[in-house]
Amino acid sequence: MLSNVKVSKVAIVVFLTVLIWVWADLALDETFPVAGATMIVDESTSSRWVTINGKVSVPIDNIVLKGPASKIGDIRRKIRERPSAPSFEFFLDVEQEGMIQPGEYPGFDVRSFLRKSEQIRRFGLTVESCKPANLDVKVVALFEKSLPVQCFDTNGNPLKHENIEPAAVSVFVPDSWGRNEPARVTLTARDITQARMVPVEMAPYIELPDGQRRKARTLVKIKIPPEEDRLKNYNITTATPGFLLGANLQGKYKVEVSNMNAVMGAIQIRATEQAKLAYEQMDYQVLLQIVDEDVKAPDTIRRELIYNFPPEYVRKGEIELVVTPDQPAEAQFKLVRLPSADNP
Repeated sequence: MLSNVKVSKVAIVVFLTVLIWVWADLALDETFPVAGATMIVDESTSSRWVTINGKVSVPIDNIVLKGPASKIGDIRRKIRERPSAPSFEFFLDVEQEGMIQPGEYPGFDVRSFLRKSEQIRRFGLTVESCKPANLDVKVVALFEKSLPVQCFDTNGNPLKHENIEPAAVSVFVPDSWGRNEPARVTLTARDITQARMVPVEMAPYIELPDGQRRKARTLVKIKIPPEEDRLKNYNITTATPGFLLGANLQGKYKVEVSNMNAVMGAIQIRATEQAKLAYEQMDYQVLLQIVDEDVKAPDTIRRELIYNFPPEYVRKGEIELVVTPDQPAEAQFKLVRLPSADNP
């Protein structure tokens, strides 16, 4: 019986100790400044165009949070675990904030907005202050209009299409939006390749001045015509050769080419006209690479020429060599030591 009494007393003491610590933690509030937060327009409402200080998102430079030390610790850990991510992203839904009618809403109370945030409340914290304290919100009504659909690549260049079905779609746009300004469809290189074979389905959209997009609710099927061959055959009648010698050979040896007619002969290429012109304007159309070991060769050396195509057009696939039994051409040469190299 006495043992049971002692156990009960110990349990009561432990319970009271834990209660005191919990109470102390709750009573001892801390503040914690948080940087790197962002307020973003909720774009889910298609019939309104909302901007914050004229933008789709604005930074909240500093939020001072207040709450129990343990809750502050939770926030610290959350931010520490994701150092490259925004500390918080708050989405502004103007309907929830009572800004339903189109117009300007200057002096929007950011602190009041943040205090209602579920992200803050679930940590059991309150917002003491924030910078900026106020923002200007603008709500513009959008109206549904029928717009023609136009295709573009990822660089914004228009694409020819074989068929777009339907050719026009309804999109929510500002009242000032011109009826001939198209709803856009952007196709990646992969999309274009696929659309040349079978139609692809995409959602047309318009882009507002601040970068927000409004998509049509109707998907369109797009077919791109087979690719036209942009490259044509050209014959570069005269090639100027250049010799690439390392520092150890320069000024000590000269290159004697025994088949110079072949080296300087006509070059057959496939290219766009612009790439062909750029190639003709290069200082050297062909290059012969000379290496240090060539000085030890007892006989005539045979080596393929390097075709000095402009790198920009090579990257774009706009120029290439026509491979034939005579191309790439092969130079036949030897190195002859200059007398001046023996008389420094």
